[in-house]
This record gives sequence, structure tokens and C-alpha cells, in this order.
Amino acid sequence: MAVSRRTFLTTGGLAALALAVCGGAYRYHQRAPAPFVAGASARAILDAIIPAMLAGALTERAQIAPTRARVLQAIAGLPLSAQQEIDGLFTLLALGPVRRLLAGVPADWDAASPAQVAAFLQSWRLHRFADLQVAYAALHDLILGAWYADPSSWAAIGYPGPLAALSQ
Repeated sequence: MAVSRRTFLTTGGLAALALAVCGGAYRYHQRAPAPFVAGASARAILDAIIPAMLAGALTERAQIAPTRARVLQAIAGLPLSAQQEIDGLFTLLALGPVRRLLAGVPADWDAASPAQVAAFLQSWRLHRFADLQVAYAALHDLILGAWYADPSSWAAIGYPGPLAALSQ
């Protein structure tokens, strides 16, 4: 059966119109981006990464929870697009196959050894894919920023705090 040129163009035009209407309806009904809410998996990932990232600076295991709270507070202060990217990172790291293949951590984050987490962080820091290097840098900056924002950690690096003359 031969299709005329007019039938072909009409069909193509109707298909393009249908795609445009469906795309517009999808965009109209799409929900606004939601802020990042840390679930149990994100907290477990941070609890595993914080001691490895702060090795040498973290003196007590009890310092992990306040540091995690400051990291989550810092994430909440980011733009929604950045919060969604961080949420995607935590979602990927929480998936078993991704955790095993991409991070090299065979056990759940709760059971991961500090050596496994340190190896994972080092591999992402020096990885050939820039996306993984950026993910490492984001985790690094969030965790170290949250750690050194706390005045109780300043003594460990010999920082006496802001000068009194400048704080007035």
C-alpha cells in the first residue's frame, strides 16, 4: 500500500501536535521540587563517611551525630536543585548494587569497615569520571564545612576563634 505525501505529512503533523500537547500537560502537572529530607539510609551513609572523612580530627564517636546534624542543616540551606542532586547521590549510594559496584562497599553502610569507606572515598577522589570526583568534593565540603563551623572543633586545629576586636 502506497502512502501519499499528503497523508504522510498530515500524520507527522498530528503526531507532533500530540507530542507537544502531552509534553505541555506533563509539565503543567509536574510537582514543584521538594526539599531534601534525610531518610535512614542517608543518615547511615553519613554516619559511615563522617569518621572516614574526619580521620584524625574526630576524637570521639559521639561527635558523629552533631556533625551529621550540621551537614543536614547545611544541605537544607542549599538551593532546591542542589538538594535534589544530593538526594540523588544518597539514593544511589543506598542501592545495594551501586554501593557494591560503584563504591566498592560490599556490606550495608552500617556494617562497612572504616577501611572500606576510606578506600571508597579515595577511589572517588581520584576517579577518572569527573562526576564521581564532583560527588566526592560535595561530600568533602559538606562534612568538613560542618565540622569546622562548630567552635568546639577549632581547638583541634589551633584556631583561637575570631578576634574580639573584629567581632564587635
